[in-house]
Amino acid sequence: MDLGIAGKRALVCASSKGLGLGCARALAGEGVDLVMNARTPGPLEEAAATIRAEFGVAVETVAADITSQDGRAGVLDVAKGADILVTNAGGPPPGMWSDWSRDDFIKALDANMLTPIALMTALLPQMMQKGWGRVVNITSVSVKAPIAVLGLSNSARAGLTGYVAGTARQVAPMGVTINNLLPGIHATDRADALDRAVCEAEGISMEEARARRAETIPARRYGLPAEFGATCAFLCSQHAGFIVGQNILLDGGATNTTL
Repeated sequence: MDLGIAGKRALVCASSKGLGLGCARALAGEGVDLVMNARTPGPLEEAAATIRAEFGVAVETVAADITSQDGRAGVLDVAKGADILVTNAGGPPPGMWSDWSRDDFIKALDANMLTPIALMTALLPQMMQKGWGRVVNITSVSVKAPIAVLGLSNSARAGLTGYVAGTARQVAPMGVTINNLLPGIHATDRADALDRAVCEAEGISMEEARARRAETIPARRYGLPAEFGATCAFLCSQHAGFIVGQNILLDGGATNTTL
């Protein structure tokens, strides 16, 4: 299927690896030019070079912390006029309710709620003026089914979800869609960190921790960044203009819910 977005330009945050890279690669495969952002220059430049060589699209890079005001300003200076925005940032650390202070919550809100809101605030007006735009926020299954040890993430991402629910319906008349992708466990560094925490807490091997987690997923495996990216690319396509304000689970069936 031709997604009809060749020649569009996308800002993909945290895209040097993991789910962000999966989204960047899928969009590049559809002929979308990219602005790629990540904190560390080396892996970012390596990923960008591979995408240029493989897909022949234009790729600009900005090594910056997208969750900081200065970092966002630098990224937005390069990405102004983007047709597509994919927001993404690493999740807060796991823990217990008794571990977290007000500062911990502020950091989580800054990274996983206020940063995507700031990016949308900056780019939505141009999309609306052009009469076309796509925003995909990478959030978490925790907004459908909270994960006890990820209380910081549960809180921040739920706030973003509420913001998107209203905003998506305000911009839809101008041809702009906003949707959220809710990943379950995928084969990324984030999954490794969560599995490592289980290893340390229970004194088991990584192989056993992964096998245990895979058994909780009806698909009996972790998701792949490439298949996550393909879903993102479809939401950014010309065919997805009637999908507005949705929260789409990509979790192999792990979240046991009817709606």
